Amino acid sequence: MEFDWAGETPKFLMLMYGLIAFVAVVGGLLLLLDVVPAWFARRQEAQLVAASTSGTPLPRRRKPREGLFALFFLLPTLLLLMIGLVVPAIRTTLLSVMNRDGSSWVGLDNYGWMFSEDSIIQVLTNTLTWVILVPLVATAFGLIYAVLVDKARFEAVAKSLIFLPMAISFVGAAIIWKFVYAYRGEGDQIGLLNQIAVSLGGQPKQWLLESPLNTFLLIVIMIWIQAGFAMVVLSAAIKAIPADIIEAARLDGTTPWQMFWRITMPSIRPALIVVVVTLSIATLKVFDIVRTATNGNYDTSVIANEMYNQAFRYQETGRGSALAVFLFVLVLPLVIFQIRNLRQQREG
Repeated sequence: MEFDWAGETPKFLMLMYGLIAFVAVVGGLLLLLDVVPAWFARRQEAQLVAASTSGTPLPRRRKPREGLFALFFLLPTLLLLMIGLVVPAIRTTLLSVMNRDGSSWVGLDNYGWMFSEDSIIQVLTNTLTWVILVPLVATAFGLIYAVLVDKARFEAVAKSLIFLPMAISFVGAAIIWKFVYAYRGEGDQIGLLNQIAVSLGGQPKQWLLESPLNTFLLIVIMIWIQAGFAMVVLSAAIKAIPADIIEAARLDGTTPWQMFWRITMPSIRPALIVVVVTLSIATLKVFDIVRTATNGNYDTSVIANEMYNQAFRYQETGRGSALAVFLFVLVLPLVIFQIRNLRQQREG
């Protein structure tokens, strides 16, 4: 089959125009960010030279001009935030109080549906289960691993092994674990979990079809990915504990268990908070794992997946937007808490 170059010409032209626009915008911004600061630097240097030569004092800087200069650099970021975050958030909020096609107002009916529909209650319950288990278990595994391999002989290799899943996308991880949970009827199994069950004299199961077990099996995937992140952050926090504190505790005859609870845990508390909050935010927004592994079927759906289904599969824009707003409301307190915690650490 020959490629129809003539028929594809409009697509190539559109692609070329897009590339030209990208190069022009990005190149223009980079050039501007290079030329403007250099111009101000040269101007200030000339003023310094002139002042040192003539002996006259330097002119005072004008604060309004400095403010305009700062605004000049902040403007692209503010513009992108408006286009990519503020405007969509306002539009989504408006759509959440409208009907399925956004043609008429329905008030809070979409939110009432969210808390009265049994299937959505199941979605909210699943999300709550994810948010409770993933941050706590992943942080616990990361902390235990960081303590055990700290200053070990093969510490770098051991940490690399648990951190490797972080390099895999959620979709890739879900596909890998689908093979682990795979079911092939009677006989030889290609799924590791079913093969272990058969080897121990049990019967193979369709693990991802059994509720609520399937939800916990999906949670395992997220924990497998995020434990490496928790380990890296907490390991760095452990290594930052002052050596004199550790030596003083050892001289006092502190046991390893006492060292962990009285020295290590209080010292790494800020890092623990950061890890738990970060994992909580990531878990609230989980979509890829559920979508790839079960498509949200068999009572495994979560808020992000159901939001997609309502908005794009069922064309229920109002309900999908209500779920999006509810998800935003859940994430917002965690983000505010994280910002305040980081600010307190910086000031402390």
